[in-house]
Amino acid sequence: MSARDLSVLLGVILIVIMLVIPLPGGLLSFLILTNITIALIVILVTMNTQEPLDFAIFPSLLLLLTLFRLGLNVSTTRSILSEADAGGVIDTFGNFVTGGNTFVGFVIFLILVIIQFIVITKGAERVSEVAARFTLDAMPGKQMSIDADLNAGLITEQQAKERREKIENEADFYGAMDGASKFVKGDAIAGLVIVLINIIFGFIIGMTQMGLSLNETVHVFMRLTVGDGLVSQIPALLIATATGIIVTRVAAEGNLSYDVTAQLFRYPKLLYVAAGAIFLLGLTPINFGLTTFIAAILGVGGFYLDSSKQQQTDIEEFVDEEEETSQEMSSPESVVQLLNNDPIEFEFGYALIPIADANQGGDLLDRIVMIRRQLALELGIVIPVVRIRDNIQLNPNEYQLKIKGNEVAKGELYLNHYLAMSPDIEDDSIEGIDTKEPAFGMPAKWINEEMKDEAELSGYTVVDPPSVVSTHITEVIKKYASELLGREETKQLIDHLKESHPILVEEVTPDPLSTGDIQRILGRLLDEQVAVRNLPVIFETLADFGKMTTDTDLLTEYCRQALSVQITKQYMNEDGVIKVVTLSPNIEKSIIDHVQQTEHGNFLNIEPEQQQSIIEAVNQEVNRAFIQDSVTIVLCSPAIRMYVKQLISRYLPEVVVLSYNELEPDADVESAGVVNLT
Repeated sequence: MSARDLSVLLGVILIVIMLVIPLPGGLLSFLILTNITIALIVILVTMNTQEPLDFAIFPSLLLLLTLFRLGLNVSTTRSILSEADAGGVIDTFGNFVTGGNTFVGFVIFLILVIIQFIVITKGAERVSEVAARFTLDAMPGKQMSIDADLNAGLITEQQAKERREKIENEADFYGAMDGASKFVKGDAIAGLVIVLINIIFGFIIGMTQMGLSLNETVHVFMRLTVGDGLVSQIPALLIATATGIIVTRVAAEGNLSYDVTAQLFRYPKLLYVAAGAIFLLGLTPINFGLTTFIAAILGVGGFYLDSSKQQQTDIEEFVDEEEETSQEMSSPESVVQLLNNDPIEFEFGYALIPIADANQGGDLLDRIVMIRRQLALELGIVIPVVRIRDNIQLNPNEYQLKIKGNEVAKGELYLNHYLAMSPDIEDDSIEGIDTKEPAFGMPAKWINEEMKDEAELSGYTVVDPPSVVSTHITEVIKKYASELLGREETKQLIDHLKESHPILVEEVTPDPLSTGDIQRILGRLLDEQVAVRNLPVIFETLADFGKMTTDTDLLTEYCRQALSVQITKQYMNEDGVIKVVTLSPNIEKSIIDHVQQTEHGNFLNIEPEQQQSIIEAVNQEVNRAFIQDSVTIVLCSPAIRMYVKQLISRYLPEVVVLSYNELEPDADVESAGVVNLT
C-alpha cells in the first residue's frame, strides 16, 4: 500500500478518534488550521478546473471533509465545556473578531451562518438537483447524437466509446453531487446547533460547576463559542462556495478566472458607459473625487481592453489570410482529400430529411446501426460506416446509394404514405401511386394513411418508408459485399482470427497465400451470398489445400464444399427440402470438354453459339420451375460448378449454382426439372 493510500486511511481513523477521545489544545489548533488549509485548496482547485469531471472525486471528498469538520466540532465542544479552553487558534479568533464585545462577535457569526445556509448552500443544493435531473434527461439525446456522428463518419469507434463513457460519468457525477449537497446543508445546520449548545450549556457549567459570575461566563464561553464557530464556518463557507462553483460550471475554454475576465470584459466599450454613469453620480451629493477616480479607472481599462482586442483581431485576420493564401497556393494534402471516396454513401432529396433527422422523429440512423450489426452477423464482415447526406441535385423524394463513389441503386419514397405490396393481388379499390418495391422489384403502390387498413384487409403487405429504405440498403450491401471487402478489411479479419487461432493463420498466410489471395477467395464467396463468418473452417481448408494449389478459383470451390452444412441450411425451404434444377449429362460433358488448362489457371473456352444455347436452356427451365415451385437453384457436378456460374452469371445473376459436394449427404434434394439442349 502506497504512502498516499495510507495517509487517507489514517485521516479517516483520526476522524473517528476525534469523535471519541479528547484531544489536547495544541493538536486541536493544528487540526483546525489543517481544515482551513484543505478548504482553501478545494476552492482553488474548483476555480481552476475546466470541466466538473476534472474534479470527479469532489462528492466523496465533500463527505470526508464534512465528517472531519464535525469531528473537530465535537472535540472543540468537549474542550470548551470541560476545560473552558480549546487551543490558541479558537481563542485568537474569538478575541480578534469580538474585539472586546462578545455580542458583536456573535452577530458576525450569525451573519456568516445566514450567508452560507440561505444564500450559498440553498442555491448549490437547488442547482445540483436541476443539473442531475437535466443530465439524466439529456442522456438519450446525447447517445443518439454520438451514434449519428459515428454513422456519419465524423468520429471513430474509439471516440464514440470515450464520449459515451464521459456522458455516463457526468450523469454519475451530478447524481452524486445532488446527494452530496445535502451534506453541506446539514453541516450548516449542525454548526448552528453546536454553537447554541456551547452557549447554553457553557452558561450552565460556568455558573454551576466552575463558580463563574454571569459576566465572566458570558466573556469566556461566548468568546470561545464565537471563535469555535468562526474556525468551523469559514472552511464550511469555502467548501459550500466550492460546491456552488463546481455544479454551476459548464464546458469552457479555461478555468474560472480566465472565463470570468474573458467574458465579463468581452465588450470593452461597455466600460465607457459604466464610467459615464459613475461620473454622473458624482454630480450628486456623493463624493465627487471618489466617483471621478473610479470612472477614470473604468475609462482607462476600457481603452486598454479595446486596443488589445483590436490588435488581437488584426492578428487573427492576418493569420487567417495567410492560411487561406497558403492553401490556395498549393496544398497537396487538401487536393488529395478531394480524391477520397466513402465506401457507402446514402444521399436523399430535401423532402426526405425527416427520416434522417432525429429532431423530427426520424430513426434512419438507428436503423443503419442495426443493419450494420445484422450484416456483420450474417456475412461475417465489418460493414463500413454509411455516410448520410442530403443532395439538392436529387428530386425531393428521391434517394440513391453509392458504393465507393459509384451509384448502384436508387429509389423514391413518399413520406406520410405506406408501400403496399402483393405480387398476386390486384385490387382496383386500393388507390395509390404505382411503383416497384426498390429492393426486390415487386409491383407495389404508395397509399395514404386512410387506405392502410383496407389494403391490409385485402392481403397487401404494408410497409412504412423507413422500413422500405432500410430493406433496400440491406439488400444492396449484401449484393456488393465483396466490393466492400478490400485488403485492409481482410487484414482486420485475419488479425481477429489470429487472436484465437494463431497457428492456423500462420499456416495459411503470408505463405502460401497472401492477403490479396485470401481477399479474392472471401470476395468470391460473398459474390455468391456465402457468408464468411465461419473463418476457422475456411482457413482450415486453405491450410489443407493451399500447399497443393494457389489457384484462388479452385480454393474457393474447396471452401464452398467445406461449408456444406452452412450452404445446405441456407437453401433449405420450410419443409426441409432443397428444390433444384439439374443439368443433363450432355450439357455437363460439353462444358467439361471445353475447359482448358493453362499455367495461369483453368478457363472455359466454348463457342458463343453454344454458350447462348446453354444460357437459354437454363433460363427456360428455371423460369418454368420458378412458376411451379419457386426454384432458382441449378445443381451440377463439382468439376463444372464454377464454370457454369461464370457462364450464366452475367445473364442470370439471380440463379444460384450449387454442386453435389456442397450439400450434406442426408439433405433432402428434390429435382424440379432437367436442363436439356434442344
